[in-house]
Amino acid sequence: MLQKLILFFCLFLPFQFALSPATGIDLASIRIFVLILFFWWIFKSLYKKNLRISLDWQTLFVFSFLFLASFSLFFAQNTHWASRKLVFLFSIFPLYFVFKSRTFNEKWVEKISSFLVFGSFGVATVGIAQFFAQFIFKLDSVLIFWRNYVTPFFLGGAFSQSVVQNSSWLVNISGKTIFRAISIFPDPHMFSFYLGMTTPIALFLFFKNKQRKFFLMFFVILLADLLTFSRGGYIALTATVLFLGFVFLKDVLRSHKHRGAFFLTILSIFVFLVLTPVKTRFLASFNLNEGSNVGRIEMWTNALQTIQKNPLGVGLGNFPLEVNPLATYRTPIYAHSLYLDIASEMGIPTLLIWLAIISFSLYTFLIKSKGNVLYFGCAAALLIFSIHSFVETPLFSVHVLPLFLIIISFANAKPIKQDN
Repeated sequence: MLQKLILFFCLFLPFQFALSPATGIDLASIRIFVLILFFWWIFKSLYKKNLRISLDWQTLFVFSFLFLASFSLFFAQNTHWASRKLVFLFSIFPLYFVFKSRTFNEKWVEKISSFLVFGSFGVATVGIAQFFAQFIFKLDSVLIFWRNYVTPFFLGGAFSQSVVQNSSWLVNISGKTIFRAISIFPDPHMFSFYLGMTTPIALFLFFKNKQRKFFLMFFVILLADLLTFSRGGYIALTATVLFLGFVFLKDVLRSHKHRGAFFLTILSIFVFLVLTPVKTRFLASFNLNEGSNVGRIEMWTNALQTIQKNPLGVGLGNFPLEVNPLATYRTPIYAHSLYLDIASEMGIPTLLIWLAIISFSLYTFLIKSKGNVLYFGCAAALLIFSIHSFVETPLFSVHVLPLFLIIISFANAKPIKQDN
């Protein structure tokens, strides 16, 4: 039963909806699901007397991150905000321990990965349909439908209002306003994170199993990712392909057929990037005078100054008060960089622990990829997450953080021939 719940969780993750237990309070259904999985796992393990938590380096880093995040409450101006953020982290991080205990062999890693890809393919299809609907039913009609019906159901009333008021749904490309692909996510940036991290997993599932359905899903997910017009997503995808493709590919992919498929992927990405409007959006990433880039640089400067004055952080969730003392909890003020957000709110030591989690997982995947090509996809997913995180903050995303924790849990898996 637990295994079936885990697989369903992977499918449900991108399709989660909001619960509204009280007026003005939105609760992502996935947070309830995580706690159900966690306590089910605890109960089952205690019943069978086999509850074990492997204290390897990765797990110790995870525990350290949670401890330091909790410690940051002592530096918070607004402890209520800090407590809410901390409760969120503690409601999602149990997922790591559940999946780490179940991904004990590579067969389960492959099974879980395939269900993650199926779910991502589903929301990618919705995102593509939503994007092209604006050219059939007109932009205003599609926007009204998404604001009034889709977003409130999946995000909740209060959160959807905040999203709409500070919307990044629209982009101007060569003088034309376009509704970016967001599917049922709150914004195109988190949607791009999710798609970007599952794109290489779909591709390497194809390499491993030679099943055409995974190659088809790879291209659908990639297309939806490009239609988000997320410049951070473009940079992360391009940098990951170039870095892993030319540095490690020859040691991992021995088959000429696989190598040809991989370079076909590079060619496809290149074609997309040289076509307008994707090219226009991609090149705008390097224009320091562009409006959103100016805003990001200003926030990075504020974050760096905050870190310089408070190397142990200003408290979880309290960075907005450093920028604007009159800010409210839902005021969209953040450093526009996961690393700067962690350092400014939770301190430099916490940032070093977070980097250790990523580095340990990435190193493990690259070592394992020589025996199982699927781990190459996991390494690529982590790189895309890490690079994109330079310009966005996915730590409190109910979609992206669970996906990140699931992927790093794969580092625990053993080859099937070693199973008992």
